[in-house]
Amino acid sequence: MSDLRDDIAQLEERIEALRAKAAGCAKISLAAKIAAGAGLAWIALVLVWAIPFAPATFFGAIAAVLGGAVLLGSNKTTWEQTLDALRAAEAARAQFIGSIPMRVVGEERPTLH
Repeated sequence: MSDLRDDIAQLEERIEALRAKAAGCAKISLAAKIAAGAGLAWIALVLVWAIPFAPATFFGAIAAVLGGAVLLGSNKTTWEQTLDALRAAEAARAQFIGSIPMRVVGEERPTLH
């Protein structure tokens, strides 16, 4: 019985670690979207002559768009794999908890204290 409880405790730790990793992936995804959006906005402003053209900032905007797209794509795979591992760990935990024999409360002998 204690081995089963140890296994459940280890799965709980793994689940918490996977949740933290998934939260990190969400933050990276948001940062990548912001970078790509800001780069696109900068390019659009240059194209409509709202701001003057400067090669360094224009190429920086292009780099932000490309970097955001690449980061978003690679992070997506990591995020999906993390969520799959999280679902598997939660299912294993539920299976372990379901295998613990339950006691009916009224069937025990009363003790005198």
